[in-house]
Amino acid sequence: MSETSDRSREFDAIVEAYERSGGDPSALLDGRFASLVVSGNKVLSSNSVPGVVLEGQETETGVRAYVKVEPGTKVPFPVHLCFGVLPQEGLQEIISEFEVGEGAKVKFLAHCFFPNATNVRHIMDSRVHVGQGAEMEYSETHFHGRRGGTEVVPRTQVEVEAGGRFRNQFKLVTGRVGRLDIDLEARLMERAVCDLEVKVYGKEDDEINVKESVYLDGEGARGLVRSRIVVTEEARSEVLGEIVGNAPFTRGHVDCVEIVQGERAKAKALPLLQVSDPTAKLTHEAAIGSVDKRQVQTLMARGLSEEEAVDVIVEGLLK
Repeated sequence: MSETSDRSREFDAIVEAYERSGGDPSALLDGRFASLVVSGNKVLSSNSVPGVVLEGQETETGVRAYVKVEPGTKVPFPVHLCFGVLPQEGLQEIISEFEVGEGAKVKFLAHCFFPNATNVRHIMDSRVHVGQGAEMEYSETHFHGRRGGTEVVPRTQVEVEAGGRFRNQFKLVTGRVGRLDIDLEARLMERAVCDLEVKVYGKEDDEINVKESVYLDGEGARGLVRSRIVVTEEARSEVLGEIVGNAPFTRGHVDCVEIVQGERAKAKALPLLQVSDPTAKLTHEAAIGSVDKRQVQTLMARGLSEEEAVDVIVEGLLK
């Protein structure tokens, strides 16, 4: 059987998994949308559009991806990125570089899925540069299977030039987490703005570690770090939200909310603020609590099991 036929079948399987994870499969087939589809270490499709260049180079263990948005380009449709591993075991290393030119505006919708994983390791090493006055939004949704055999290790370095804006959203609420270890560092120049948000639902013996750091290096820069983590059964989470005010009149806020359900689940929230300029103002808010028992009882009275009732409440929190 030809390699082309094998890739075609794999593409169809990826598209199906993409749809199950909440993505719009038509966007991967529509030439108006810039898109990149990667399965394991195979680039199954790549589509560039005017003002947006997408390149993917296959390696032994994954893919090197380069994304460039030309200066001044206002991308009318989201750029769709699709990364997945369909077999039960495997290693996927994605090394990516994002260059958003001066005054450009773009939104990325990334979906990562590992539906059959028993021993899959997904490593993401990203470098992001947002040019002066540019805007970039990166929304990443994960879809995992029920076996907890996935290890996800994203490492991201972000630079936002003067007047630029960067927003990053990470969401993993479907299936087992397995092991998650996020490390994101953003450096902001004058009047730049950064908004980071993480939402994760851990079950059984899932392990969740999140570290997000924002360095306000330019005058008037602003940063927001938010996390919403839920752990049940024997799952564990540790979140470090850090903001460093290095320049005059910078503003930053860390907002951590963690919900613990079950006697053996454990959660830790560590907001960390550092100021090296007297005019910088940084604040934080951290809360660890449990699911409201009255809400659980109300839903159980309507026919749901305790586990189903907790899921409904958690889904509402993480929306």
